[in-house]
Amino acid sequence: MCAPRLCFQPEDMGNCPIGCRSNLTVLENPPETYGSPPSQGSVLVSLCNYPSFEHTGWTMCAGERLTVMSDDGDFMMVRSSTTGGESYIPTNYTARVTHRWLFTGISRYKAVELLMLPNNDTGAFLIRESETSKDCYSLSVLRRTDSSYLDCVKHYRISHIQNGWLYISPGVTFPSLHQLVQHYSESDGLCCRLTEPCFIQGLDDTREARPKPTAIRRPTINWKDISRSVILGRTRTESDNSLVSEGLREAIASYLQMTDGNDHSWDT
Repeated sequence: MCAPRLCFQPEDMGNCPIGCRSNLTVLENPPETYGSPPSQGSVLVSLCNYPSFEHTGWTMCAGERLTVMSDDGDFMMVRSSTTGGESYIPTNYTARVTHRWLFTGISRYKAVELLMLPNNDTGAFLIRESETSKDCYSLSVLRRTDSSYLDCVKHYRISHIQNGWLYISPGVTFPSLHQLVQHYSESDGLCCRLTEPCFIQGLDDTREARPKPTAIRRPTINWKDISRSVILGRTRTESDNSLVSEGLREAIASYLQMTDGNDHSWDT
């Protein structure tokens, strides 16, 4: 379906091109179909923690689904899906989400904040309007590493060619965002494969929070207290938690066989 992949274009590089070379046959489809995933309902998501009037807690939390009670344009009355509290908030404190991963009204900075929520793991993603290139999109993908906070989220610009098709890498084009998401969910080409859309509290509550990794430190080996039988022994039970691995056991055994008779320090 797709031409061979080329190097992707980071969001920050250059201006959005109006055309590119492609081996794909140009299909003369109606213009309005390009870039449009299958129609689905939309939800409103909070972009920040909003305090209650009594300052005793949060009326709503970042990344949760909101119910719109009334909308005056610049402000709206919303109800939290987690606390049940209602607040009259600025419209720009929220983002409209369609197709579960297309966020409207969200900045790059807020995209990073939402993807870094603990319920998201490597491969979580969202698509948003590009802040640097008009009429282009950006794909933000979480890849958890041991590096700095900002380096955990990678951003890719989604551009158009003349017939309206979309691409991240110019050699791989798609007629819609939906097909682009499907492709990178099944194939390599980005920092990691896309797994699940960014977590929305009140909509994805069955998804468990990402557990914190636990460090396991094994005891330091005191070689003076280890007998030859421990090193050369071959019988291991299911409950054996030997400090000496099988590979190390064999290496030491080979060494002892070559030096047998010269050193009896292991016969304790």
